[in-house]
Amino acid sequence: MTGRAAAAAAAALVALSALSLLPGRAAGWSLTKKGTVVSYDERSLLIDGKRDLFFSGAIHYPRSHPEMWPKLIKKAKEGGLNTIETYVFWNGHEPEKGKYYFEGRFDMIKFIKLIQEHDMYAIVRIGPFIQGEWNHGGFPYWLREIDRIIFRANNDPFKKEMERFVRFIVQKLKDAELFAPQGGPIILSQIENEYGNIKMNHTTEGDTYLEWAAKLALSTQVGIPWVMCKQVTAPGEVIPTCNGRHCGDTWTMRDKNKPRLWTENWTAQFRVFGDQLAMRSAEDIAYSVLRFFAKGGSLVNYYMYHGGTNFGRTSASYVLTGYYDEAPIDEYGMGKEPKFGHLRDLHNVIRSYQKAFLWGKQSFEILGHGYEAHTFELPEDKLCLSFLSNNNTGEDGTVLFRGEKHFIPSRSVSILAGCKNVVYNTKRVFVHHSERSFHTSDVTNKNNLWEMYSEPIPRYRHTKVRAKEPLEHYNQTKDKSDYLWYTTSFRLESDDLPFRGDIRPVAQVKTSTHSIMGFANDAFVGTGRGNKQEKTFQFQQPIHLKIGVNHIAMLSSTTGMKDSGGELAELKSCILESRILGLNTGTLDLQTNGWGHKAGLEGEDKKIYTEKGMGKVQWKPAQDDRAVTWYKRYFDEPEGDDPVVLDMGSMGKGMVFVNGEGMGRYWTSYRTLAGAPSQALYHVPRAYLKSKNNLLVVFEEELGKPSGILIQTVTRDDICIFLSEHNPGQIKTWLTQGDQIKLIAEDHSTRGTLICPPKKTIQEVVFASFGNPEGMCGNFTIGSCHTPNAKQVIERECIGKPVCVVPVVHTLYGADINCPTTTATLAVQVRCKKS
Repeated sequence: MTGRAAAAAAAALVALSALSLLPGRAAGWSLTKKGTVVSYDERSLLIDGKRDLFFSGAIHYPRSHPEMWPKLIKKAKEGGLNTIETYVFWNGHEPEKGKYYFEGRFDMIKFIKLIQEHDMYAIVRIGPFIQGEWNHGGFPYWLREIDRIIFRANNDPFKKEMERFVRFIVQKLKDAELFAPQGGPIILSQIENEYGNIKMNHTTEGDTYLEWAAKLALSTQVGIPWVMCKQVTAPGEVIPTCNGRHCGDTWTMRDKNKPRLWTENWTAQFRVFGDQLAMRSAEDIAYSVLRFFAKGGSLVNYYMYHGGTNFGRTSASYVLTGYYDEAPIDEYGMGKEPKFGHLRDLHNVIRSYQKAFLWGKQSFEILGHGYEAHTFELPEDKLCLSFLSNNNTGEDGTVLFRGEKHFIPSRSVSILAGCKNVVYNTKRVFVHHSERSFHTSDVTNKNNLWEMYSEPIPRYRHTKVRAKEPLEHYNQTKDKSDYLWYTTSFRLESDDLPFRGDIRPVAQVKTSTHSIMGFANDAFVGTGRGNKQEKTFQFQQPIHLKIGVNHIAMLSSTTGMKDSGGELAELKSCILESRILGLNTGTLDLQTNGWGHKAGLEGEDKKIYTEKGMGKVQWKPAQDDRAVTWYKRYFDEPEGDDPVVLDMGSMGKGMVFVNGEGMGRYWTSYRTLAGAPSQALYHVPRAYLKSKNNLLVVFEEELGKPSGILIQTVTRDDICIFLSEHNPGQIKTWLTQGDQIKLIAEDHSTRGTLICPPKKTIQEVVFASFGNPEGMCGNFTIGSCHTPNAKQVIERECIGKPVCVVPVVHTLYGADINCPTTTATLAVQVRCKKS
């Protein structure tokens, strides 16, 4: 068969494979039934007595719009997952004691029923403490105000509320018949969350509390196992699980009669304002999964599989609005390659050999320094599966295993089918890479007319809440707003002011809030901010003062409440010190001067970010660089169905609203060490948009230029491969037979597959080189062994196709394999467009 014919045949088989894995092809729900028994042994969870493998992905329902849920779940199943995991969000469901909310993004029941509709299992982590970079760790604010309460301790007030909420959620899930013994999808639930992180804070009674929590969980009689995560042991029948990056090598479970489950495999690193971009490679994630499975693991949950968006005020302190954007499915719902595809292939390979893996006799062999073999064998069925590991960093090597030599790249694991043939290696990535591109929509400049409303700056005499010293921030806002005004007044005589005109007094304020804005006699004087690591910071700015009464106002703000720690219930935030320096008569201490307080903003109180509320204030033509100012404009929905984002790079710090819905906090003035905003682009789900006249409202705390806000669409139309001819080939073609995925073709040639997004085909070859190209997708450069024929070959093979399988063979491209510096590598970047 010619190379071109082989590529066409392989492409057809890949397409057949993809179709066979799509959800909706099964005839109704069959994973559980009324009376299903979920149990476990030392090897895995058991569904009606049958061991199984569980590849799970975390998708949190409040972090995406309900219209995105079906697409996200479908995409997760295409990625080889059979389970979706989510937390339950106490402060979202019970924002006020006894008043419950299960609508919109918090419709937990709808979300879990969608999981069932896609023939997938569900894991529900009730907690009710969740951490999760979620505001206050999921605890509602009112919980703090209960007398004598201590969170997550052997404390009666806390245990009473925790038990009430847990039983309420369990009953709600029972009423919807969502637990597996009722024929539903939920096979596992969690009580508590990462208690080991704070156990030292409750040394005398921490174990007592955990015992109580375990008994509470088991007493609900839901008929499924419960877990406690990030534990090495758990009380009674509760299963301890691991959270982390490399649980196969860092976690030792003491409960030997329980299965090894991994509830959080971190696919990236959550980021806070000021952080650089944090990435974790597909290769490292795959390596960690196979190390865990090689040592007997049978469930892995990717945290996150889709991170989504921290809408409104839901993020924890300093956490970005975009959450785990580097997950296999990005913030906008698009697959991030190669992470998505490389893990999909891993899932499919292991599932193909799950009989040997789950029932085979396990053995372990050291093959050399840092080299290991873990084998699972069923001799009577002639089934054998091996994991060969090279745990050395920066050292490739060849090992002898059962009479055969096997090359293993550094820090990688190879799967050997039949304990002989390499069918997968964690460091050999054969799927394409994808890069996002952002396109400014024409609607940005259409009617780009902004209006503004300046937030009133309060004075002491106008406030109702007064005290000798500044009051604690959270006790005033009750977590209903980020903002608290502090204001004080004082009189100066002519002798108090500096005699020299080049000397200005300085306002100095020490605070434990997250940021602060300073005003002297209604004039903006500057900002100050803290960071996630340090508990306090100092605001220090020169100010203009006058003879007579002077007014100081400080707008204190918190960017989310802390989400973890043993002191969570006692968390405080306030102005600690305040003084005026540089006066002729010396330093003026204002800390006990008498302070007025106003919680929240007038614009928040009147909801001027909504159509109904905006008429309650007087708007006027906008001006740039106005502190504590609300801005608004209207815009039409961009054409097409690509995700929509706002580029807020022209603004400073504040909040964004679209049609009355909070899109989250922005803080583009908080720069990374590289000088760029940690996040400039903010997702606006299309479900929040109308075709015409969408209301965009921005509250800018600092200084910004609203006319510079860009309305953009996002695509992943640039896709790439970067493969060496020296990479070993792998089995790539699959077909479903019943509930098993079987191999239907074997091809040991090296090749790369370029797959366009739905409804698009390859329309342009941006870059192609065979030899020794360098760089990354979107930034390739040719090397000294470049062959000019590569682009022409790729254009002939791929233009006009939605899927293109490209052989990586030097003869096809006319390359000189004897070129002294060649790596025999093919680098290709193509651009997909609608035909």
